[in-house]
Amino acid sequence: MLDRVTFSWPDGTPVLRDTSVAFGPGRTGVVGANGAGKSTLLRLVGGRLRPQAGSVTTHGEVGYLPQQVTLATDATVADLLGVRAVLDALRAIGRGEVSEAVFEAVGDAWDVEARSAAVLDAIGLSAIGLDRPVGTLSGGETVLTALAGLRLAGFPVVLLDEPTNNLDRPSRRRLREQLASWRGALLVVSHDRALLDLMDDTAEVRDEAVSVFGGGFTAFTEHVEQEDAAARQALRTAEQALRAERRQRIAAETAIARRERAGRTARENREAPPIIMNQRKSNAQAAAGRLRGTLDGRVEAARRAVDEQAARVREDDGIRVDLPDPQVPSGRRLAELHDGERVVVLQGPERVALVGRNGIGKTRLLEQLVGRLDRGTGHAADHDVSAVALTERIGYLPQRLDHLADEQSVLDAVRAAAPGAAVGEVRSRLARFGLRGADVERPVGTLSGGERFRVALARLLLADPPSQLLVLDEPTNSLDRSSVDALVNALSGYRGAMLVVSHDDELLSRLAVDRWLELDEDGLRER
Repeated sequence: MLDRVTFSWPDGTPVLRDTSVAFGPGRTGVVGANGAGKSTLLRLVGGRLRPQAGSVTTHGEVGYLPQQVTLATDATVADLLGVRAVLDALRAIGRGEVSEAVFEAVGDAWDVEARSAAVLDAIGLSAIGLDRPVGTLSGGETVLTALAGLRLAGFPVVLLDEPTNNLDRPSRRRLREQLASWRGALLVVSHDRALLDLMDDTAEVRDEAVSVFGGGFTAFTEHVEQEDAAARQALRTAEQALRAERRQRIAAETAIARRERAGRTARENREAPPIIMNQRKSNAQAAAGRLRGTLDGRVEAARRAVDEQAARVREDDGIRVDLPDPQVPSGRRLAELHDGERVVVLQGPERVALVGRNGIGKTRLLEQLVGRLDRGTGHAADHDVSAVALTERIGYLPQRLDHLADEQSVLDAVRAAAPGAAVGEVRSRLARFGLRGADVERPVGTLSGGERFRVALARLLLADPPSQLLVLDEPTNSLDRSSVDALVNALSGYRGAMLVVSHDDELLSRLAVDRWLELDEDGLRER
């Protein structure tokens, strides 16, 4: 429960102001525009951030799955499940150690290996051993394993931040199955409509506050659309009333001016004694003043009504950007993908989707293409697939956004991709990504996942010279729906080539993909 919580970032950017909200048992989806504070809300509930004012209360220990699961390079699946200490103690006992410390470490968890195997099997990862290095897991496998660890621990309160970001279609289905039977209080930040529709309640973070709606995301969206339609109608009515009051004010001023002219004419013609004429003038001025005061008050009241109704109307800020022409002729060869038997050539301004299950090696192939891996190291499963770039102008949007320096400002991070652009021009371009004013001076490390994505996307799309080939690895993982729409619109106008890895069929359809490549155990094949 949050009781009158206020939280701002060190640079003064407000997130929550005097916010009170309670989350009960059951599943709550947390939604809101990118940068609204969804991840910050989870970190406050989980005790990873402290509010400047107010208090946060939880009943029981809190389990937390962040957007980016980061572990030491030598970490294993047992670490990710949270059973490493118990497992080490059990193995020590198996080797004959009988110290009190190892028995205390085991406690009542003698069946930890069996229970770990059961939770892994439930999410389709029964083949993953507890000693397997986490670095060999795909992003989706890492998330599912971490989720299994939270379930195994039995936390009464669990917080999940974008859990479906790196999951393929079967894995998303298994995750939904797990959450459908989840016990305890569950808060889930997500943009995945199917997942959000499983929730009992929907909490929206907006305008430095949190409101809770009873129902899943589709019902919430319908409710919001109805409220917004009513607000827009009320705004139109208020605007009409303001125009009417202004017309009356103008008409009254015209009438007053006519009376004043008539009075001046009467005084000039000496139609009455001066004392009477002066009294008439004084009375007219007093009446005009009272009328002006009354009408000004009505105009101001109508203006306030317009402002109040305008505040109710939603104007969510998406990405608006026009892309330069990278000038890619139809015959220009940009990349080659090899699987030992065949060569797939990416040529001209075509759009190619690369699909396949989690862990098959899609990200490794992309990293090899853009130079993050040496040729020959991008192997996965039982195939031998490699990639060769035929252009230096490749823009890469990685899945984990780990190429951004946390200490660098937003402005400096984007200027690094366009060093020849003036500061004012970069600021203007960043505004089209919803990054304005003081936001561009914030360190990247203080940004939400969605904001961090916008910075990465700005670096990609504002690069100078523009990229001839865009390589996108799950590009919509952290975007709200309005930003996904804007991103699709922007990429729809891109005239270069695109290679896109995504589990989002709707996105690939909207991007008008020309070719589909599937990576499986046998290599690459056209779909």
